[in-house]
Amino acid sequence: MKKPVKRVVFWTPRILGILFAMFISIFALDVFGEGYNFWETIVALLMHLVPTGIIVIALAIAWRWEWVGAILFAGLGAGYVIMAWGRFEWGTYLLIAGPLFLIGVLFLVNWFFRAELRSSR
Repeated sequence: MKKPVKRVVFWTPRILGILFAMFISIFALDVFGEGYNFWETIVALLMHLVPTGIIVIALAIAWRWEWVGAILFAGLGAGYVIMAWGRFEWGTYLLIAGPLFLIGVLFLVNWFFRAELRSSR
């Protein structure tokens, strides 16, 4: 595998994981329009940022152990579909669970090629 391809394969799931965590964080901003007082807003914001925290923890684990990351991200995608089944249209599942499954697959590819990827970073 050529060096530029190695870099793309190595960095793509990590960057997508960061971008997805940022995307999910945007949904927490709706608490500011709810009319809560200061402390209620803080609590609501923290509650809405729990999914982001879970994604960031999964990404931190996956950064070192790609095979665990593949399982975690696929599990997060499956967990979302199971928990939200029947509440939204299919596009919503694709928008939230799709990137999680994709990141899981990319971390699995990282794990398969880990010796080659780590040899010349």
